[in-house]
Amino acid sequence: MKSTGIANTSDGCGGRRLADVASADQTREFSGAKAPDRTGSIDSSGLRLALNEWGDPEAPVLAMVHGGFDFSRTFDVFAPMIAEAGWRVVAWDARGHGDSDHAHMYGWSADVRDHLAAIQSISSEPIVLLGHSKGGGQLLDLLDGRPSLAKAFVNLDGLPSQFSSPDVNDRERRRMRRADLASGLDRRRRRNELSRRPDTIEGLAERRQPMNPRLSREWLEYLVTVGARHDDEGWRWKIDPVLHLGGFGPWRPGWSLDHLAALEMPFLGVLSGVQDDPMGWKSRHSDIEPFLPPGGRLEYYDDIGHFLHIEQTRVIADLVLEFLEPLR
Repeated sequence: MKSTGIANTSDGCGGRRLADVASADQTREFSGAKAPDRTGSIDSSGLRLALNEWGDPEAPVLAMVHGGFDFSRTFDVFAPMIAEAGWRVVAWDARGHGDSDHAHMYGWSADVRDHLAAIQSISSEPIVLLGHSKGGGQLLDLLDGRPSLAKAFVNLDGLPSQFSSPDVNDRERRRMRRADLASGLDRRRRRNELSRRPDTIEGLAERRQPMNPRLSREWLEYLVTVGARHDDEGWRWKIDPVLHLGGFGPWRPGWSLDHLAALEMPFLGVLSGVQDDPMGWKSRHSDIEPFLPPGGRLEYYDDIGHFLHIEQTRVIADLVLEFLEPLR
């Protein structure tokens, strides 16, 4: 891999340190995928978050935030496209994901605090922020309280709609809540006993396919080699085994929609109209349009799934770059 000559450097901001990336022999090939030019970490209240960068370190900064059960390396095709257009792209793994530390507790607000720490470590000036799915929703909440962090905000299918409440009575809802709490606490009590089930590269890719049915097996196998860890028993996803797919905790979509309407920086929202994508938010253009901030822009693709930046990378990269051109 081409060296940038920036090994073990620190900018004195938040303990962030970067090093050049060495090639990984077991990484599968995928067309257009490029490992980060630099890696490092930042500190978020004692928790280490793994950091990846692509592009010229002196270029304008664009920070990317991944979604739930993903990693910053899911940007391995998208980020280089943006970097080639003259941006310094920075992304980090959420707590408990990828190469970041595991945490004692997880929650929406904890992730938001981590994003704040990461952004402040990257730049003391406003930067462009881009979030996908859960990452986009969390940035939306962060910017409601700290709008000065962003010179522009791009949200990729992370805009909530007013989902219907479960069609159950209050007693049954309380019973469900008790069961969820008990299950979550039990998992945390047994956390030292838990581990991700090992498998082959092909096996892990096959197990992830139901979450990403529109993405190719070639991509999923590549993702295993950058998002999983290999040991004597096989490959295991680099996700804290305490974590499992589910809700976001004490959070309601209406709260974020109010935050969207209050945004003051240039805004681009991109929605997937594929309603049967299992990981999608299923928001429609008509759900979001009434809440757009003044001057905000909303694009809707009824033929691209939730992982827009992976399924149609060039299309979404060109859209983002066209939106950002006036801000260079």
